[in-house]
Amino acid sequence: MNRDGHSFAVPRHRRLSWDLLHYNHRVPLCAHDRQMDLSDLARVRSECANRVSWPALFMKAWALVAAEIPEFRQIWYRWPVAHIYQHPVSVGVLTVSREYRDATWLFWKLIKAPDQLPLLEIQKSINQAVNDPPKRVFRNQVRLASLATFLRRLCWSWNLGVAHKRRPERLGTFFLSTLSGKGAEIQLPPSIQTTCLTYGPISESGTCRVTVGYDHRLFDGALAAEGLARLENVLLETLLAELLHENS
Repeated sequence: MNRDGHSFAVPRHRRLSWDLLHYNHRVPLCAHDRQMDLSDLARVRSECANRVSWPALFMKAWALVAAEIPEFRQIWYRWPVAHIYQHPVSVGVLTVSREYRDATWLFWKLIKAPDQLPLLEIQKSINQAVNDPPKRVFRNQVRLASLATFLRRLCWSWNLGVAHKRRPERLGTFFLSTLSGKGAEIQLPPSIQTTCLTYGPISESGTCRVTVGYDHRLFDGALAAEGLARLENVLLETLLAELLHENS
């Protein structure tokens, strides 16, 4: 056994996460959570012939909330002077963990206007991100990870600060990440978007804690709390009705 330590370059599968954390520190995120009773939704979901995952449900539900609350579709820009841009639709970003090249990578799947898509179409996009070859589904991210650090950061900086209206199309307006399937919670996912959403394990009684992180420059905690309350209503009314219709 070799007892000597050694140094090596940051492997490709960690580079994009490293970049995300680098820019995450520039966003003043706060977080609030709400305990939700989703037992009715969990029951109907379990009875559906076509499986719809919890990420698909939360993705569409938060986009529906953002359609009503425009602040959730806004982005803070620092350059050339501080200003706010409001995108017409939400673009959701889902964290996807994949095994690729003998390592575990974190990729990000973008879904445009999920509030305007049927749940089964959102689920189809998620299934592709989870099952199809990463080199095809996440081609641009694989390519980006292969670049030197200064080139990657140049791409990130361009999309974050200069691309303006193209930024939401490339980086999303909100972020969804969860470890509920592994029985764990994320207190506050690192994010560069205006809002980031996460939820803990769904208990046997159908309850879970849902957390939203938000860019405090754009709005305050009262609006975040309102968004969480509206999210629960959308899940238990609009999306429950859609699942019942799919199952009829």
